[in-house]
Amino acid sequence: MTIARAFVAAPLLLLAYGVIRIIDGLDGVRGPGVAWTTGHLAFVLALALFVPVMWTMRRLAGAGRAATAAAAVGFAGIAALTVQFGIDLVLGFLAADKAEMSAMARSIMELPGVTPVVYTFGPMLFYVAQVWLVVQLAMRGRVKWWTPVLVLTDMILPFVNKDLIPIGAVCLLISFAPLIRAVRVSAAARPGNADPADHTGIAQPAPVA
Repeated sequence: MTIARAFVAAPLLLLAYGVIRIIDGLDGVRGPGVAWTTGHLAFVLALALFVPVMWTMRRLAGAGRAATAAAAVGFAGIAALTVQFGIDLVLGFLAADKAEMSAMARSIMELPGVTPVVYTFGPMLFYVAQVWLVVQLAMRGRVKWWTPVLVLTDMILPFVNKDLIPIGAVCLLISFAPLIRAVRVSAAARPGNADPADHTGIAQPAPVA
């Protein structure tokens, strides 16, 4: 998958997770079951795509210390969320019903350090890094001023109500539009110098003769 497609697919997978989550809760109980598993797999796939997405945002932001630090923070958040959703997936397979799944989750969260690292502080790093990177991009003129606002909206909406996750995902997709264009322009700028094996979408500098 090219990086331009990753910029599209990642928010769409978050959108899918949000919609499936709503559907899963229509009967008043979320998980375990097909919807629980499908939704969580969609989110995990989105997280995997955010690795190259954030690394490309770092490059577009100048690849300086601040951008690199933001990407590193984002990767830490991705790791925390991957563990969290991985636990949810495993519990969904092991538990017979919601009550048993919740009891198993509580026993895991009671382990020292698990709650802050996997459920509270750790996941926040993923969202903070997105805002941090897009603010740097705005300061460099890569995106408009409203782009960080959309990313911040995507971060805040789930804390207001998790049923708003799909709306946040749409905001994120819109915010990625100028980055998708930038990636495609960069890739097409020097077609003779772009390495076909490079899937970052960024044209590589010409070799020195």
